[in-house]
Amino acid sequence: MPISRILIANRGEIALRIHRAAREMGIETVAVHSTADADAMHVRLADHAVCIGPPPASESYLNIANIIAAAEIAGCDAIHPGYGFLSENAKFAEIVEAHDLVWIGPKPEHIRTMGDKVAAKATAGALGLPLVPGSSGAVDTVDDARRIAAEIGYPVLVKAASGGGGRGMKVVPDEGQLETLMSQARSEAKSAFGDDTVYIEKYLGNPRHIEFQIFGDGRGQAIHLGERDCSLQRRHQKVLEEAPSPVLSPDERERMGRICAEAMAQMGYRGAGTIEFLWENGAFYFIEMNTRLQVEHPVTEMITGIDLVREQIRVADGKDLSCRQEDIRFEGHAIECRINAEDPWTFAPSPGAVTYYHAAGGMHVRVDSGLYAGYRIPPYYDSMIAKLIVYGRDRDRCIMRLRRALDEMVIEGVKTSIPLHQALLDQPDVLSGGYSIKWLEEWLQERSAKPA
Repeated sequence: MPISRILIANRGEIALRIHRAAREMGIETVAVHSTADADAMHVRLADHAVCIGPPPASESYLNIANIIAAAEIAGCDAIHPGYGFLSENAKFAEIVEAHDLVWIGPKPEHIRTMGDKVAAKATAGALGLPLVPGSSGAVDTVDDARRIAAEIGYPVLVKAASGGGGRGMKVVPDEGQLETLMSQARSEAKSAFGDDTVYIEKYLGNPRHIEFQIFGDGRGQAIHLGERDCSLQRRHQKVLEEAPSPVLSPDERERMGRICAEAMAQMGYRGAGTIEFLWENGAFYFIEMNTRLQVEHPVTEMITGIDLVREQIRVADGKDLSCRQEDIRFEGHAIECRINAEDPWTFAPSPGAVTYYHAAGGMHVRVDSGLYAGYRIPPYYDSMIAKLIVYGRDRDRCIMRLRRALDEMVIEGVKTSIPLHQALLDQPDVLSGGYSIKWLEEWLQERSAKPA
């Protein structure tokens, strides 16, 4: 039986995004929500809604038992996890399938493998993806760390095998600081993820963060949909993303895309995934794979015309990929700004009531958001409240359209990161595409050091 009713195990703009794709396919949706999200837009628009707990995510959006119960009560035949929360939880995927529900995501074993950074690196190397020089697995002792660091050369990066977001990660400039920083990384990793396993890799001086969108049917066929440049980051959190990357040539895109697609075909990967690399001086280095939809997926949709959420649902339903590699065309340029409810310069969260809201519009302007006037942004979850995505026939026209759209977008009652994005579009390095993953933090430091 084809999928007819999907439970959306998420909230906010991604829950609304999934609802829209499903309804366009004639599929009913069930929204789950905490008590804090009772008035959220995805709850209002879904065909059915089920409250799954109080505001804390641990008691609602991370409560597996409540989510499964909601799916059974509402008569769902599939669950889409979105991103964040339980989207990369292999145990949750297994439980979903054990209850005869369709899991709209990768196979649980692939989620588990790629969610462990040590196992992911080993798997990526075996599949032919280029790796950052470093340890072949976990590093257990300081003596082993010294030996590996001496082989690859300082500076090195000590990284937690579990988790992400910069926690459990330390840059070690020289041997004298290795033991102390390794101990700190382990302590942070244990506190954040319950696992103090770390590994070591070469620290790259000034790289870019470039990721490839892939899609597999789970039966040995896979394609890539080009790359996204996500180098504008603060504390390892992406702020602005664009596709294609300003620095890649068509030949580089074709070569690396083919390598990624062939690796996923060999793996038997199912659904959407993103293979992330550091890029420096023309060389790619695998850093991790996200076995889910990405926040920044709309820029890929804009330049390919392919609805990634629709494709996720189709593949989970046992259908073939809707297109072949030779059918995909990369046309124009797209940029996404993540708009957060926070102070644009201190980044302090700014939850509260939205007193006025006006979304940007016009040709090739897309806003993914669940905001509306009167909505109260809760303080319990991620601060991202909207994504502004703009397309242009080339990068210059895209930037001009983005400037105009940011000027049009009005969110009152709370502070937002819109002024940050407007300021970024005045910077020569951003306009030329000449930035790296370090650029934004260095620019923010310089800006804060200047007298008011």
